[in-house]
Amino acid sequence: MRHRPLAIGLAATLLVGLGAGAGVAAGRHGTPAPGEVDVVLPLGDTNPLIANGVGIGAGTAIYKSSGTGPAAANPEAEPGTPEAYVDLEALGGTLPEGVTLTEAQGLNALQRIGANLAAVGLDYDDVITMRVFLDGEPGADVADFAGWNRAYRQYFANVDLETLEAVDVPLGSAAPAPPLRENAVRPSRSALEVASLPVSGWLVEIEVDALYPEQARKR
Repeated sequence: MRHRPLAIGLAATLLVGLGAGAGVAAGRHGTPAPGEVDVVLPLGDTNPLIANGVGIGAGTAIYKSSGTGPAAANPEAEPGTPEAYVDLEALGGTLPEGVTLTEAQGLNALQRIGANLAAVGLDYDDVITMRVFLDGEPGADVADFAGWNRAYRQYFANVDLETLEAVDVPLGSAAPAPPLRENAVRPSRSALEVASLPVSGWLVEIEVDALYPEQARKR
């Protein structure tokens, strides 16, 4: 599992060495050079949820996943229901207290994103952008954005950018604990509520863009 060195850019742009010739570039964000990606993080925030945005230089090699939802992992549930897409085995056999269906499906879908990336030699820390589509749980007025964000923090944006230490994150209503996958990366991200998703029972669908490791990333 690859862990890329992290440079901190709270008031400057720092170039992270992913390949030969990497160095430090202080100052304002400019147009990314060919083959570089400029990740713009909120100034003064050592633990942001997402990036403000991402600049992608010409000729940058990027992998774009298809929309990925959770796997049907609960044979005890009625097919086509949200419960059918909850991986209870991965959660210890039962749904932990306070874990919502959206949160549980988000964890499942993020595991599948990881497998998608691994199949082409990439990892979670190569992700630079993410698009998330959420459907509301049965009987809910709105989609469960809070549950999705708890699932997301288990795999992304869970390392403090100043101390470089992992930040404890909650699962459901439990006290915060070490994340499932330590990862400092903050992609640019959108999360939208939609009327329905293409698979009956899905509450979460995710697309990501990932940077091939020979490219250069700036923060």
